Amino acid sequence: QVQLVESGGGLVQPGGSLRLSCLASGSTFSISDLGWYRQGAGTARTLVAEITSGGGTRYGDSVKGRFTISRDNAQNTVWRQMNSLKPEDTAAYFCFIATPCNTYWGQGTQVTVSS
Repeated sequence: QVQLVESGGGLVQPGGSLRLSCLASGSTFSISDLGWYRQGAGTARTLVAEITSGGGTRYGDSVKGRFTISRDNAQNTVWRQMNSLKPEDTAAYFCFIATPCNTYWGQGTQVTVSS
C-alpha cells in the first residue's frame, strides 16, 4: 500500500504562482510514474502533468509552458511548479503514483485562482 500526502494548494491571484508537492510512502517510488490530474466543478478529471521513472515528462495542452513537474527519488517527492496561473486553472488537483502493481491517488488539494 502506498500513501500520498499532498501540500501547497490555496488561493492565488491570476498571474501568480504556486508550488505543489506530493510525498509518497513505500519503496517503489523510483520505478514509478508520477503526476497530477485535476478536476474542476462539473468537469471530468484531466491530466495536468506526468513524469516517468526515467524522467520523461508529459503535460496537458492547457498548461504547457506554464507548469513544470520534477521529482526527487531520494526524498520520495514530486513537485509541480505552476506559473502564470489563470482562473481556469481553478480545480482540485490529485497526485498519483503508478507503481508496477497498482495506481494510487492522493487526497486532492484545492487550487483557486481568483482576484
